[in-house]
Amino acid sequence: MKVAIVTESFLPTINGVTNSVLRILEFFDSYGHEALVIAPEASSGPDDFLGFKVKRVPSISMKKLIPIAIPKRTLRHFIEGFNPDVIHLASPAILGTYVNHISKELEIPTLSVYQTDVAGFARHYGIGIGNQSIQKAFARIHNRTSRTLAPSRAAAEDLLKFGTQNVHIWPRGVDLQRFSPSQRSESLRKSWGSNHRKIVGYVGRLAREKSLEKLIPLNEDPRLQLVLIGDGPDRKRLERKLPNAIFTGMLGGIELAKGVSSFDIFVHTGMNETFCQSVQEALASGVPVLAPASGGPLDLVVDSVNGYFYEGSCNRSLSEAMELMLESDFESFEFSARESVSSRDWESINKQLLDHYRAISSTAREMSVA
Repeated sequence: MKVAIVTESFLPTINGVTNSVLRILEFFDSYGHEALVIAPEASSGPDDFLGFKVKRVPSISMKKLIPIAIPKRTLRHFIEGFNPDVIHLASPAILGTYVNHISKELEIPTLSVYQTDVAGFARHYGIGIGNQSIQKAFARIHNRTSRTLAPSRAAAEDLLKFGTQNVHIWPRGVDLQRFSPSQRSESLRKSWGSNHRKIVGYVGRLAREKSLEKLIPLNEDPRLQLVLIGDGPDRKRLERKLPNAIFTGMLGGIELAKGVSSFDIFVHTGMNETFCQSVQEALASGVPVLAPASGGPLDLVVDSVNGYFYEGSCNRSLSEAMELMLESDFESFEFSARESVSSRDWESINKQLLDHYRAISSTAREMSVA
């Protein structure tokens, strides 16, 4: 197939949206599909990935936020010239909405992927727009596309509640070879203090929307050693709030996999996750998880089996969940963690994506004939 992928975020920015697009492109490369990537302009951003052309559009940078696209009419010529079977809108906002208008003019079906809880993000950054107004605005964006894919049941329910129709669930895959218990490093664990403490880890952006202040009680527990993998605008403040924690900075590839699998317990604190890939990668690494009973983790964590919930819809604090975890049979939890995601490899997940492409492409052809 020929697919134009329009993404609000791409390299060099690393986040859930970028990573999902990269996995799709790797899959396309393996199976011989064609792709054009359209993304906001960014300093040091590549103009191609695996031989797929990346068309950059002008953007503006806002403090602590990813570059925001300023689309231009010339985009129509690039899309028309590529002549895709389907346009894939990754977490559509300004750029995705603009391209969706072009798709209507060119009669090309569009598939939108809901990946970011923009209302929750805005709330953390004090953007003065009502939560419901934002939700309804983004529901309308998705409602104008041929089909919307949500990564979890909670995300799908949010979209449906605010009026989006034709919503299907498409979860995220995980690299089961890279994220594996076999990557566990005893030397790394010892450097973190595993002889005397349980290693409790977090992976992700160090930013306000992740609510990492919730880790303060764990930081003060002498039985635990906090390790935070990642970087972001809130790092300096968090280093002051969590003086006993180890901050590794950004890790990638095999170093990230070693870090995750070397945790005893993975903890996530964000309440607005539409999926939460870092939870899935921890489970694939055989690491039990503590996560809020909210959003994407509800589809990944099985309470008392591969981890424990806290807050959200669960009447339990993070400290209480940690006590339950420390009293549990770790060997059983580690086995269950890996088993719970054993069928979620990226190849299987992306084959599901192809089925969605074919479905909307087929429907578009039938409507054209009619």
